[in-house]
Amino acid sequence: MTPPPNDPPSDFIRDIVAEDVRSGKHTKIHTRFPPEPNGYLHIGHTKAICLNFGIAREFGGLCNVRMDDTNPEKEETEYVDSIMADVHWLIDGWADKNLCLNSGGAPFFASDCFQPIYGFAVQLVRRGKAYVCDMSAEQTDEYRRVGKESSFRDRSIEENLDLLARMKAGEFPDGARTLRAKIDMQSPNMWLRDPVLYRIRHAQHHQTGDAWCIYPLYDFAHCLSDYLEGITHSLCTLEFEVHRPLYEWILQTLDLPNELPQQIEFARLNLTYTVMSKRKLKQLVDDGLVGGWDDPRLPTISGMRRRGVTASVLRDFSYRIGITKYPSLTEVDALEHAIRAEFNQSALRRLAVLRPLKVTLTNYPEGKTEELDAINNPEDHSAGSRKVPFSRELYIEEADFMETPVPKYYRLKPGGEVRLKYGYIIKCDEVLKDSLGKIVELRCTADLESKSGGPNSNRKVKGTIHWVSAAHALEAEVRLYDRLFTVPDPDAGGDFKSFLNPHSLEIVRAKCEPSLGDAKPELRYQFERLAYFALDPDSQPNELVFNRTVTLRDTWAKEAKK
Repeated sequence: MTPPPNDPPSDFIRDIVAEDVRSGKHTKIHTRFPPEPNGYLHIGHTKAICLNFGIAREFGGLCNVRMDDTNPEKEETEYVDSIMADVHWLIDGWADKNLCLNSGGAPFFASDCFQPIYGFAVQLVRRGKAYVCDMSAEQTDEYRRVGKESSFRDRSIEENLDLLARMKAGEFPDGARTLRAKIDMQSPNMWLRDPVLYRIRHAQHHQTGDAWCIYPLYDFAHCLSDYLEGITHSLCTLEFEVHRPLYEWILQTLDLPNELPQQIEFARLNLTYTVMSKRKLKQLVDDGLVGGWDDPRLPTISGMRRRGVTASVLRDFSYRIGITKYPSLTEVDALEHAIRAEFNQSALRRLAVLRPLKVTLTNYPEGKTEELDAINNPEDHSAGSRKVPFSRELYIEEADFMETPVPKYYRLKPGGEVRLKYGYIIKCDEVLKDSLGKIVELRCTADLESKSGGPNSNRKVKGTIHWVSAAHALEAEVRLYDRLFTVPDPDAGGDFKSFLNPHSLEIVRAKCEPSLGDAKPELRYQFERLAYFALDPDSQPNELVFNRTVTLRDTWAKEAKK
């Protein structure tokens, strides 16, 4: 559930924006979400999206989606398309009126501004604030580390202009020359030690093709794209705090005529039991350790969407975790709690058996079927009820029977009684096994006077279990997803892949009540007593596939106490 418009969150960034509006510094707030299209978005980006679009929404402003596409060797149109699909899924109907796009509904691109950004580079050279350097990348890094000036730093303005134009014309190979800002090689801030502004890359660009062979670095392109788009508040994660002096130096040195954007940093979202680095996520995908960028075990937005997490849950979670300046690791159970809180109110209840054990009611008439009333959602009376078929042969969960029960075991056992949800009380009379000793069937008798809701239904037993009618059950593939890693912080040390959870996916063949034949991808279902599930895109009318979104309770909390 999204927060009501009159109850937005409060944090230090919103306080800054509110003061800027109150003081008249800005009459129109304009933010931006600037991902690099070198991978799929993850839940960390959800926080940035909800912050930028949330502020635009709350203050009646606009938010751009801008692709930071200055690194052609790593960026692809596939990633652009996936980013836009994720953004629209997350904000449409919530903040879409605040979404600012190019004509035709396309996002903005840093590459849209390559020509004016190059013009700004020429301006810096003319002002004596940038120079062409012939040192290699390794030499440049070493000189910056020790604070040593390049021998090319004092080239004349005319020579620098000539070399920059020849770089742009494609006369030099990759790595032969760079354009560097001339700032202060003794600065305690490494980012002000003559940073590289342009490098040569003879690479095909997904937007501009081969029109350019020199590309601006992020720090140069980002602040100028913000300026050219009229961004008022450039919200970045904390790792860019040390970059801010360079951001401001570039804008101020160019003596630009319009209002300058303000960069403000906040702590990124880090989540336990997963990794949030696009590089590491790509490694998992490329190495075949997951089924793709939309694998439901990944923290990608597309993976979470496929798993069944809703946009409203992610928005609410992003709002509730807050915006601070302090890095922290957010417990994944906070996200799972948010999922359960929403789904408890909205999910339709259904009966399904994941690991079927056959039960025959020996005193129930053969060939008889009756329709039992079942509630769709006890938290939402408007959801109504449905009819569930009941017959002589049923399936129950293997785990709901124990031949030699432990103390305080209230499910089915030899000679014991349980109530079938919505149905009758049954008693186990006989256990049938195969030649290997595996239990294959239970023979039970039903108390035919104990039907739920009937005139004699007040007889009490301690256990209630779920079931499905064998004659009417639909088969489904059910994918039981769990946490991808076995430790809270896989990045803490060693090879993160060594902490992969070998049980992060289990696939079972389940038996489901027949109403699930009409399952819809936009709906969420609670398989009673089990977990919350969503229909997977792989599902077909005659081959249902469900993904477990989250269990009914945190099973990992028990493990942590052991």
